[in-house]
Amino acid sequence: MHAPTRDAGLDDLIRRLNRGDDGAAEQVFAVYEPYLQTVVRRHFSRRLRAKFDSSDVLQSVWVAVLAHFRRSGDRFVDAEHLRAFLTRAVRNRVIDFYRRNERAVRRERSLEESVPAELPPSPDPRPSQVARAKELWEQMLEACPPDHREVLRLRRQGFSASEIAAKTGYNYGSVYRILAEVTARLAREYPEIVPA
Repeated sequence: MHAPTRDAGLDDLIRRLNRGDDGAAEQVFAVYEPYLQTVVRRHFSRRLRAKFDSSDVLQSVWVAVLAHFRRSGDRFVDAEHLRAFLTRAVRNRVIDFYRRNERAVRRERSLEESVPAELPPSPDPRPSQVARAKELWEQMLEACPPDHREVLRLRRQGFSASEIAAKTGYNYGSVYRILAEVTARLAREYPEIVPA
């Protein structure tokens, strides 16, 4: 992308910008934005590009430029002066972004670069564990009388003994006894799963 070429319309916008015209500022930014996007992309490494949006960099540069010129009273001589100033401001902002994030950028590695043994284990159960849990659940249901199965289903959904009693019509003591019996049966049959 080439820098905007000098023309009478751009010179007029810059004169209006120098007078503090906010509408002209927006138009000038729109004219220079494609060129400045290219400047940012050329100076952002691949890793930095993944971390920051070039539009955010440009907007922060533009806000700083406008604030500086409003405070200082400086003016842009022409389109070349503005282009050179914006290019330098963008490069400085990219350097600033890099310096502030250099350590994090250097430490980041893609998953492809990672050694599998260094990756944290998945919090999800392994497929064999899922299959074993399903099998155990079916055995639990078979091992108890049909009218107690609803108690187990509700417990599996996370309901407390009091909540199960309210939902099933059993009293709290009966729910507690049913759950204790199932736990004891599992402990006898599967001591490696249910601790004594």
